[in-house]
Amino acid sequence: MRTIGVIGLGNMGRGMALSLRRGGFTVMGYDPAPGARAALEADGITVAATPSALWRDCDAVVLSLPTPEVVEAVLLGPDGPLHGAKAGLLIVDTSTSDPKVTRRIAAALEPAGLALIDAPVSGGPKGAHAATLTMVIGGSDAAVALAEPVLAAMSATRVHVGGVGAGHVTKLANNLLCAAHLITAAEAVRMAAEAGVDPERLLAGINAGSGRSGVTQVNFPTWVLNGAFDSGFTMKLMRKDVRLAEGLIGALDLDLPLAAQVGRLWRESAGIPDDADFNAIVKLQLA
Repeated sequence: MRTIGVIGLGNMGRGMALSLRRGGFTVMGYDPAPGARAALEADGITVAATPSALWRDCDAVVLSLPTPEVVEAVLLGPDGPLHGAKAGLLIVDTSTSDPKVTRRIAAALEPAGLALIDAPVSGGPKGAHAATLTMVIGGSDAAVALAEPVLAAMSATRVHVGGVGAGHVTKLANNLLCAAHLITAAEAVRMAAEAGVDPERLLAGINAGSGRSGVTQVNFPTWVLNGAFDSGFTMKLMRKDVRLAEGLIGALDLDLPLAAQVGRLWRESAGIPDDADFNAIVKLQLA
């Protein structure tokens, strides 16, 4: 693993590309957006004109893409790795995606000797740039072991949770909980404020007890109570992740009433723009 490609050079992909270079890899990038390409070129990283160059010249390619549909188009489309990829190419999908799509893509790539692992990330653009991301990883033991030096250059915490698709299942579960915790924490803060308790002191108490969560420990003090709302992760992306979680629940024919309520509340948050910070969902209770 010497030359690593990165497809998708937005806030996350660009940060991962820079972390990979700091980790000692030769890095190539690709993005259809001219602005994203220009930003990475300004950082001194080679940007290819098409994805084909990455499939041909790289030992591994990291994807950071917005939707399962885009991932599938990139990997199984006419410019995908089935058309001229380097032998033994490893593909690492860090997107938050649909596990059913991930497994279908992996099955299509396997006969060509191309391994896919899903390694969706938490930690936002700051974590991508600082190489402090958390990854939940799905893939074969052999593929994950092969990918370890690449993953280590981008992340601080890595948990191998199962075969291909398991990483995406786990990430959807994580983001469903985060989406729920933002709502429940906002309701708790609203209740306590109406009862005369200062929100910061409330959270100090909650974080010392069993009601704490990543939302009360990180999101509220970092992006909510100070009014910053600048985590780098948007309402549009969290809405997509909640929809994917709902789709998985439906495909499994499960009756999960609290998850259904969370999905409804996020759908009914249409008054908050897609490009707003995802923590803005709390404004439905705190405004």
